[in-house]
Amino acid sequence: MLFRQIVHEDLGCASYVVGDVSAGVAAVVDPQWDIDPYLRLSRLHDVRIEHVLETHNHADHVSGHGRLARATGATIHIHELADTEYPHEPLTDGWKLCIGEIEIEAIHTPGHRPEHTCFLLRDARQGSEVSAVLTGDSLFIGDTARPDLAIEPREGAAAIFRALHQRLLTLPDDVEVWPGHLGGSLCGSSGIDHRTSSTIGFERRHNRALRFASEEEFVEDAVSTLGDRPPNVDHVVALNRGPLIEELGIPVPLTPRGVEVAISEGAILVDARTDEQFDEAHIPAAISASAYDTGFATKVAKVIPDDVELIVVAASDGYELEAAELMASVGLRVRGYLEGGMTAWRSEGRTVQRIERIDPRELARRMDSTDPPVVLDVRDADEFAGGHIPGSIHIPYGELAGHLEQLPATGQIAAVCSGGKRSGLAASILQRAGFENVVHVADGGVRTWGRQGNPVESG
Repeated sequence: MLFRQIVHEDLGCASYVVGDVSAGVAAVVDPQWDIDPYLRLSRLHDVRIEHVLETHNHADHVSGHGRLARATGATIHIHELADTEYPHEPLTDGWKLCIGEIEIEAIHTPGHRPEHTCFLLRDARQGSEVSAVLTGDSLFIGDTARPDLAIEPREGAAAIFRALHQRLLTLPDDVEVWPGHLGGSLCGSSGIDHRTSSTIGFERRHNRALRFASEEEFVEDAVSTLGDRPPNVDHVVALNRGPLIEELGIPVPLTPRGVEVAISEGAILVDARTDEQFDEAHIPAAISASAYDTGFATKVAKVIPDDVELIVVAASDGYELEAAELMASVGLRVRGYLEGGMTAWRSEGRTVQRIERIDPRELARRMDSTDPPVVLDVRDADEFAGGHIPGSIHIPYGELAGHLEQLPATGQIAAVCSGGKRSGLAASILQRAGFENVVHVADGGVRTWGRQGNPVESG
């Protein structure tokens, strides 16, 4: 058996190549937008990708099934309840696909979405027993999927509970578990482990979401612990359900003048360099979201509408294309990129803006002054409740653009988070909105503030 897990580190997504090298045939399960890893594996192992299997219509990222079908001629398979518009062969519970000596069997596990399906793997050369299960967005390592992306949350949670206990947990303890998401994904809670695989037995003993004996207890916990939804859910699902997509626009190189024109026409500039580089000098009205950090595309999608065109600024030619691909993977449209990066912009003597950058120690000094800044905490609600700087205003960075009226029009505003990344994005949003005295608290955040002996309150 050829079995490979491909992890999209920025989104916390996992996809799989399953094949039989002797037969020269393979299938890809839940392909990501960038299909190069699958094509490379097929060349290295001399297998043809003839099938693409989807566990469900994804809500957090754009699938690469259209690109992969076009590149390989593969047939796409998804559950009949998916209501898709693209050519495919529908599957139902118990459907089987044989690839040489490898058998893939579908088991319908609704809850996360009505069409959700897991896939059991068997290798005839090792007997008739199930060796592994690809659990998609149902059972994760240390957690289970969120129930609120397609149906009423309690109804979804109840369906997940039944799918887990009536289907997946009836499998033997030694069956390997290979999930569709790892830690960092928004399709589960913060309880998702960063490990890449597990077993049914290990999850039965250690997964906190499986400790609830009754459906009622599970539902209450699942609903009460819901975190932020993935951005642009309806838009991304529509893309994945609709006609096959091969490209979401190819970004074109733009001169500094071309960037100015694009901005005047409504495009938003995404500066994908490090936040240090952005703070030192950036193009006016740009937002800061470093593509060097995990979660880059999700952060951008949280603060920019899906119908807005984007322009990328990167540290060097070539890297902006990678940033564009990451944003395309969550359904965003990239119009172009600044050719030559900031060097091209500054070589023409064009205007730049700066954001003052301070650390938590300097923030503490300023808080003790006669004219202290307003502290804006842009972390998630659970982080803020766990401990925050007394008197700080809490607005998660993804909601900031819609709540600017809660902030004072004059005076200094210091944006803070846990480490300095989200606060850098928030500071750039404030500056773009016209706030003139914005400070980015970097090189540490609220935890560092507390470790240095400054007051922290919870609740």
